[in-house]
Amino acid sequence: MPLLALDALPAAGRVLGIDLGTKTIGLAVSDPGRMVASPVGTIRRTRWTEDSTALLAAIDERGVAVIVLGLPINMDGSEGPRAQATRAFARNLLALRDFPLALWDERLSTAAVERAMIEADLSRRRRAESVDAAAAAYLLQGALDFLARRRA
Repeated sequence: MPLLALDALPAAGRVLGIDLGTKTIGLAVSDPGRMVASPVGTIRRTRWTEDSTALLAAIDERGVAVIVLGLPINMDGSEGPRAQATRAFARNLLALRDFPLALWDERLSTAAVERAMIEADLSRRRRAESVDAAAAAYLLQGALDFLARRRA
């Protein structure tokens, strides 16, 4: 299945949000009604085989029907090396399993989450432990809100 536009995704089933970092993969999942995104954890990146196995296990464990992968677009709207790596990750994942996958502009998601964590007075260590999953929830919530507006 090719990459889809967000509004072309199937209308039913849980959505998995992925924030792809260089060291970890942040994960968040929606409720069945696609109203709320909740962080569910991170996968420490090692090699593609281990990363993809852990990710597919998370998909199966949570009954995910759709994936939204954060695309790190530059502030000027261009795509740099990280965006290209994210697109390659999506292609490789789709080669392993055919399911609906869309990319979502994640500009400033990690920065927004980090700022909120600082305002909540979380320690640097605590922020480092949870920022990637929280960023995945942030970007997934943005995608869910977009889909809700399209349905209205």
